[in-house]
Order: sequence, then structure tokens, then C-alpha cells
Amino acid sequence: MHKSLLLGLFLPVAAWAVEPAAQAAAPQASSGMGGQVVQLLLGLLLVIGLIFLLAWLMRRVQQIVPRGGQVIKILATQPLGPRDRLVLVQVGSEQVLLGLTPGNITSLHVLKEPVHLPDAEPASSEFAQRLMELLGKDQKDKS
Repeated sequence: MHKSLLLGLFLPVAAWAVEPAAQAAAPQASSGMGGQVVQLLLGLLLVIGLIFLLAWLMRRVQQIVPRGGQVIKILATQPLGPRDRLVLVQVGSEQVLLGLTPGNITSLHVLKEPVHLPDAEPASSEFAQRLMELLGKDQKDKS
């Protein structure tokens, strides 16, 4: 008898507590789903932005590092195919011609006389100047 009395007192209180919770959960479920999608998209954009920021920083840091003190320098490369190439490397006072493939690096020849390569700076500055001229013409045409 005590159980039925307690049950009789408890059921109305439980029903009263559940009803507002159910009513409050219904609007939150629909707005909660949209909020979750927005939160997911914002998180995704944040992660993608962070990846781009770190890639940009890595490029900047690599450009800042002085490379003048390196013992090994790549002087020239010549592609032979989609994944194969020749590389002329200077190690100290010696120059070595290497063959590079995806799974192998082979020393092909050690040069007795070093190859003197012409400076590429005048060509690159001419290229930059010509590019700026072409970009200037395109911007004038669009105006």
C-alpha cells in the first residue's frame, strides 16, 4: 500500500517534469541541428584556414633561412620524363651529375672541370619587366 501511495504521488510529479522538458527539446532539436551544421562548417573553415596559414608561414621561414653556408648546391636540373631527371650538384669544389628516378639516385659522372653557368638574374629581371608590361596592358584594356 505504501508503494501505491508513493507511486501515485510520484507519477504526477514525473509527468509534470517530463512535459516541459519534451516541449523545450522539440524546438531545440530543429534549431540545434542547424546550429550544429553551422558550427561544423565554421570549424571546418577554421581548420582549412589554419592549414593555409601554416603553409604560408613555412614558405616564409624557408626563404628567410640563409642558404649561403650550404656545402651542397643544386646547380641545374633537366627533366628526362615525368618522374626522371638529371641533376648537376656541386659538393665543395667538385661537380657531380646525378640521375634521379622515383626509387633511385645514381652518380653518373664526376666532372673534372667545373661547368660555369651563366647568371640567370638578367633573364629573370627581363622576364619580370616583360610580365609587368603585359599585366599593365591587360589592366588598361579592362578599364
